Amino acid sequence: MAEIHPSAVVDPRAELADDVTVGPFCVIEGPVRIGASTRLKSHVVVEGDTVIGERNTIFPFTTIGVVPQDLKYHGEEVRTIIGDDNVIRESVSIHRGTAASGKTVVGDHNLLMANVHVAHDCVIGNHVIMANAATPAGHVIIQDHAIVGGLVGIHQFTTIGGHCYIGGGSMITKNVLPFVVVFSYPSARVGAVNVVGMQRRGFTEEQIRQVKRAYRIIFRSGLSTANAVKRIREELELTDEVRTILEFIEGSEHGLLYDSSDK
Repeated sequence: MAEIHPSAVVDPRAELADDVTVGPFCVIEGPVRIGASTRLKSHVVVEGDTVIGERNTIFPFTTIGVVPQDLKYHGEEVRTIIGDDNVIRESVSIHRGTAASGKTVVGDHNLLMANVHVAHDCVIGNHVIMANAATPAGHVIIQDHAIVGGLVGIHQFTTIGGHCYIGGGSMITKNVLPFVVVFSYPSARVGAVNVVGMQRRGFTEEQIRQVKRAYRIIFRSGLSTANAVKRIREELELTDEVRTILEFIEGSEHGLLYDSSDK
């Protein structure tokens, strides 16, 4: 049976796994489902049609599944989905989705540091790190293994590519390509390939070399983005990483940070 502190308030509609821990002054309201070995430390609020997976640790003053900060939301039946093995630190806010997509999603093995805000309809992948006060607006996608620095603001409908690193204080208004480092001074721009991050995750030197070659064409050839993509397809080995870059570019609907049009 779940361990529930006497000061906690738990809705009878909630479904808690037998070894869930609900700490002092937590409030669980609505048809919330929480998986095995998840721990709510204290003062955590979970609302709505929210699913929280297994082995998550949720720190004080976090709110999950509350009504989104969107004036178009009028009480539609929408969801919040949290995966497994996440660490969600103090005062994080994760808002439910809207009718636009129906859900907000946080995947597995993520670290959301203090004061992170995940807005409505966001999709956070797996193994993502978001440092203190990172704030993606609505409909943002953050792909696997991305690292988002502290105080980073991300414009709505933006996609952050996998394995990238965004330096603290950056204001992101366009899609960020995979495998890159973004610096914020004087304004956010791509500064390099995220070699250190790729090495730490087991990419080979040859894989990293191919990513560098692709970005050399994109950023330094003077070609338009479309022609750079064409040249990459003609001249480079289409490794999985290069294909990831090309597919990201071709699927981008909101512009690329520091793409050819920025030069």
